[in-house]
Amino acid sequence: MVTARMAPSWHRIPLDPPVPASRERELATRVFFVSDAILDFSLIRADPAPAAVTAVDLAVPAGTDIDDVARKLRYVVANDVLAQRHLTPKTVWTGTARGKVRDVFPDLLRQGIAWEAGEGQITVGEPVLSLLDHLDVRIKDLVVRDFGARAFRYPTLIPTAAMQRCRYFQSFPHLMMVVSRLHADVDAYRGFLCDLDGGGDLADGLRAYASGFDYCLPPTMCFHTYHQFADGPLPGPALAVTARGKSFRFESRYRRSLERLWDFTIREIVFIGPRDYVLDCRGRLMERTRELMDALGLGGRCEVANDPFFVNADTAERVWSQHLLELKYELRLPLEAGRDIAVSSFNFHDRFFGESFAITTDDGAAYTACAGFGLERLTYAFLCRHGADPRDWPPAIRKAVEP
Repeated sequence: MVTARMAPSWHRIPLDPPVPASRERELATRVFFVSDAILDFSLIRADPAPAAVTAVDLAVPAGTDIDDVARKLRYVVANDVLAQRHLTPKTVWTGTARGKVRDVFPDLLRQGIAWEAGEGQITVGEPVLSLLDHLDVRIKDLVVRDFGARAFRYPTLIPTAAMQRCRYFQSFPHLMMVVSRLHADVDAYRGFLCDLDGGGDLADGLRAYASGFDYCLPPTMCFHTYHQFADGPLPGPALAVTARGKSFRFESRYRRSLERLWDFTIREIVFIGPRDYVLDCRGRLMERTRELMDALGLGGRCEVANDPFFVNADTAERVWSQHLLELKYELRLPLEAGRDIAVSSFNFHDRFFGESFAITTDDGAAYTACAGFGLERLTYAFLCRHGADPRDWPPAIRKAVEP
């Protein structure tokens, strides 16, 4: 949110042609990534009928070159939004819900269960911790029992070279976060310390003396699995792998409560092998997930979706392809009336990762599919449905989570 201390100035940027209402969501998810200077925005709809977005109101710091920001915004609108074809989301199934739903994040803050540790980072305590672990165990047990998944625990960092093998930087440059370190040189250490002792700015010092971008923070856990089995044959005709770990995505000013974090936890399941195997596993896992969501009384729906490609030359075609071929499904759970969040995705990659990482089977490059469950989001959706007080939870969940 904008504060008075920021002293923003508001500017209206007309859009010609306007953005149809069907693509308003695509526009809204991209505005903050247009420029760091954008502190807040509002979409202005046609009057009197809200059939299209005709302008965007931007809040920026005083003195910002608004013409340059407008140029960037119009580029994103033309390349990433207007170029997309009209798509009507296809719902695959709708779950069964119990009780009303409301946003409980203010309750978590007030009770000291949640605390904002930094941008896009939320600290949580009990009973959220035990609930998150319980939901994760249920998913892990399901995939181990029904799919024979092998469990691994991966390190947090992943080589940037591994991510570049599948051109992730080209597809999602706005989400990636890399790690760095000071130059491995005594003169660099001395110079850095001398600058700090002299009152120098820490950020300036890091820019001057840091290097080493060989590792990055993984945007999801499946890339560790592709990296693990790269450059060789699978140790069998097919393989299912599951892992839980920290994942990281730069969410700019879209960060919000436990819904959209820069630092979050994923339970990932990866299927590698023949085409029929990975598609069958993906379909069966979607059905098992539906059964689990119904057992938890969370409702929601599973629908065809797309990844958030950004400023790529073929963004619109890739979005269209994902929808047309139904390569990606999302499970969306409600948080309050009129608002929901994607808590899981189920993806089919054809041979893309098999070819990118040279993972082979007897039939050539392996086919892959994966599913990822955002554990903070899933836990939060449960709390919004059943409340923050364990006494209000379904008895079986309360019994499993209580000490």
